Amino acid sequence: MPWYSLPFEVVDLVLMNRRELFYRMGAAAAVVSLPGIRALASRTTPSDKLTVACIGVGAQGLRVMLDLLRLTEIRVVAVCDVNRLSSDYLDWGPNELRTKVRTVLEDSSWGAADSGPTAGREAAQAIVNAFYSKRSGAASTGCSAYEDYRELLAKEKDLDAVVIGTPDHWHATIAIAAMRAGKHVYSQKPMAHNVWESREMTRVAHETRRATQVAIFNSNLPAAKKIHDMLEAGAIGPVHSVDIWTKRASRFWLQGLKTPIQAEPIPPGLNWDMWLGPAPYRPFNQAYLPFVWRAWYDFGCGALGDMGEYGFDTLTRALGLGTVSRVEASTTDRFPECYPVASSVHMDFDRIESRPALRLNWFDGGLEPARPTALSYSQRMGDGGEGVIYHGDHGTLITDYMGQHPRILSADGKLEVPFPPDPPRKEPFSQARPELGESASGANAGHYLEWVAACQGGEPARANYAFEAPIVEALLLGCIAVRTHEPLVWNAADFTFTQGSAQATALLKPESRAPWRIK
Repeated sequence: MPWYSLPFEVVDLVLMNRRELFYRMGAAAAVVSLPGIRALASRTTPSDKLTVACIGVGAQGLRVMLDLLRLTEIRVVAVCDVNRLSSDYLDWGPNELRTKVRTVLEDSSWGAADSGPTAGREAAQAIVNAFYSKRSGAASTGCSAYEDYRELLAKEKDLDAVVIGTPDHWHATIAIAAMRAGKHVYSQKPMAHNVWESREMTRVAHETRRATQVAIFNSNLPAAKKIHDMLEAGAIGPVHSVDIWTKRASRFWLQGLKTPIQAEPIPPGLNWDMWLGPAPYRPFNQAYLPFVWRAWYDFGCGALGDMGEYGFDTLTRALGLGTVSRVEASTTDRFPECYPVASSVHMDFDRIESRPALRLNWFDGGLEPARPTALSYSQRMGDGGEGVIYHGDHGTLITDYMGQHPRILSADGKLEVPFPPDPPRKEPFSQARPELGESASGANAGHYLEWVAACQGGEPARANYAFEAPIVEALLLGCIAVRTHEPLVWNAADFTFTQGSAQATALLKPESRAPWRIK
C-alpha cells in the first residue's frame, strides 16, 4: 500500500468514530461541556498544565493567545515571531485588538502610546508576562521570545505543544517539525498550503501520535448536527447539489493585484528572509503584508483557503463529502502571482452509500449563486453576503454560512423554520475568569479544551488533521483550478490527475526554498 493512501484510511476510521459520537449520542454530544472536558483532562494525566508556545503572534495569533491565557489548563511559556514589534496589523473594528488585550489584562491603559493595532513577539511576550504577573500577584518574566521556531523547539525542553498562527505557507513546515520534536499542534486554517503538505501533515501526525487541531472553531457547534438530522430525516429528499458563497476577500483584503516591481525598505525588526521561509525569495513590498499576503499564490490560498475550511467542515459533518473527484473553476481576470478578484469553483463528489453524487458550487468575491425561483426577494438568501443552499429532490434548505438559522423552502415559496431561533449568548470565554470577557478569536473554550484533552490522552479533537485532510485537499485542488482554468479529474489513491496539465500537477507539490524543504 503506498504511504499516501494511509491518511485516508485513518480519516475513514476517525469519521466513523466521530459520527457515532457526534450524531448518535444526541444533542449533548454536539457541544462539548466544559466540566466534562476538564474532568477528562484531570483523569488522563497527572501533569498540572499543558505548556504551550505560540508561533506566529501577529493579529490573529495574538487573539488566539489571549484566549489560551484565560484557560487554567494551559500555561503559555514562549512566543515566536519573525517580526519584533509593529503597530500596523489589521483590526476587525475600531481599536479591536487593543481593547481585547486591555480586557484580558484588566488594564485600561495598555497600549495607550501605540499608533495602531500592535503585535509581534515583544508585544506578545509583554502581554503573557503581564497576565501571569497579575494572576500571581508577583512579577513574571517566564515567557521567552524567539525569532526562529527552530531555536524555540531546541531550547524549550519542557514544552508540550505549539500553536501556529503564521501565514499559510509556513503551516506545514512548522507543524511537521514540531510533531517530530514530540509536540502536539494546534494550527490555523487552512491546514496546509498545498495538497502534498496536507497529506504529509496527516501522515506525520499518525506516525508521531501527536494530538492535532485546526482552528475550525465551528467544528464543535451544534449547527452541523441539526443539518445532518434534518437531511437524514428526508426534509428535502436526497441532496444532489450545494451552493456556498462568501464575500470575505473583498471585505478584508484586495485580490487581483499586479506584482510590485519596486523593492521597498524592510521595516525595522522584521526578518523578511525568515518571513518568506519556504517561498521563493522576492524583495519586500507593503503589497504583501501585513495580512494582504492571503491574496498571493506563494503565501496564501485566497478566499477559498481563508473561508472554505469553515464551510466545508460543516458540509462534511452534515453530508459526508469524502474525496473530491473533479474540479473546475471560472474567475475574473487572472494575474501571474495573485488570486483573482472573484471566482466560482465547481466540485464533484462521487456517490456514496449515504447520499447520491454531489455537485458543490463555491462563489467568492461578490459572486453569488442563482436565487431559488421560489424564494421571494423580500426574503434574505444568506446573511451578510454569505450563505449555503442545499438542493434536494423534494425541496431546498437555506442556512447561514456555518449552518446557522436553517430554513426549508417549499416549491410554493413557503419558508419553514424547523428550529426556534438560538437565543443570544454572551457567555464569558473562561468560566473560571468571567471578568476577562468573551473570546478574542471567535472560538469558544470548548474548541480549545477538546484539543487539550486530546493532548493529555483523550479522544482526537474534532478538527484533527485526519478529519480535515480530505476537506483541505478539495479546497487546495480548487485553488489549482482557479490558477489553471482547466477541468481537473483527480485520482486521490494514486495522488495524480487523470485529466490535468503539467502545470496543475506541479502545483500539487511546489518546490520549496532551501533549507525549508520538508523531508
